[in-house]
Amino acid sequence: MSTASAYLTVAGIDVDVVYKDIKNLHIGVYPPMGRVRVAAPQQLDDDQVRLAVVHRLPWIKKHQQQLRSAQRQSLREMVTGESHYVWGSRYRLKVIERHGRAHVELEGERLLLYVPEGTDADRRRALLDRWYRAQLRRVVPDVLRRWESKIGVTVPKWTIRRMKTKWGSCNRETGHIWFNVELAKKHPDCLEYLAVHEMTHLLERGHGERFAKLMDKHMPDWKERRDRLNQAPLGHEQWVRS
Repeated sequence: MSTASAYLTVAGIDVDVVYKDIKNLHIGVYPPMGRVRVAAPQQLDDDQVRLAVVHRLPWIKKHQQQLRSAQRQSLREMVTGESHYVWGSRYRLKVIERHGRAHVELEGERLLLYVPEGTDADRRRALLDRWYRAQLRRVVPDVLRRWESKIGVTVPKWTIRRMKTKWGSCNRETGHIWFNVELAKKHPDCLEYLAVHEMTHLLERGHGERFAKLMDKHMPDWKERRDRLNQAPLGHEQWVRS
């Protein structure tokens, strides 16, 4: 079966389009974060697909909201025996209460959290969050340096922050890139994909054909990496719904 693909943005929603030898257009919304994929007949063009997506926007947004709510992790209680992830690998948390400096260590398949006696769950979460940020700060500079010369852009500033619905973002005017702290829990390939994605946005604002071609050029397996990143939910957040 002959196929072609496109990468569109419709009303702020990224849409993967695959043109196939089929009769009818199909729109799907996929977990965990509501990725939109369209299978379209080959005789349609991008504008016709975009119009079809516009007509289905209420349905798409409804399903995206349902997925994003269902796929958000439960709040970690920060007790011994819980599962936590570091760079895509699963570790069992062991909380060790003792005098001395609070810190985090990896030991075999365990994530050791040393805290003073009586440290509550919020403080334990804050300590682990700080440790995750340190993991990212350690590796992000090398990732950016490696790709700046390949892509032909410069990233003068980058920041780690906690985001509710995005893995990262950038400001094209300043070159500033933000990384979600949750990336420290994902496989390193996911961090590299996110960095290349945002750096490519410094050259191309949207997610159209030029963006896809640039990504194909610099990272041929970017779609596989993106899907791997989106196989796991973002961390728990207290949602305020409008």
